[in-house]
Amino acid sequence: LGLVGDVLPGGLQAGEGAYDQATDVEDGDNSILPTAFTLQQNFPNPFNPSTRIRYAIPAQANVTLKVFNLIGQEVATLVNNEVQGRGNYVAMFDAQKLSTGVYFYRLEAGKFVEVKKMLLLK
Repeated sequence: LGLVGDVLPGGLQAGEGAYDQATDVEDGDNSILPTAFTLQQNFPNPFNPSTRIRYAIPAQANVTLKVFNLIGQEVATLVNNEVQGRGNYVAMFDAQKLSTGVYFYRLEAGKFVEVKKMLLLK
């Protein structure tokens, strides 16, 4: 994660921007447009207290990105059925109010669905 003043993809500086309760989604580097849906492993992982989740959308789609705890309860909605165009995206997840443990994040975009695991260490 960037330090305050570091420039992030999309031209935002770390510490700036209007993050809602847990996240913000930025347009990433779209100089190389994606040709397939992808969900990358969050970074850093393990993390404390926040992490980045990168994903790529090859064509306009309704996108939902949610975080779940180990027993399947939803703990955060990072993107809520938002129409997003072709491009690379970054969702910031801030888990300050959550306990140490394993969490899962799930990306749904059109007919594409993928889940990945991440570890919060406090």
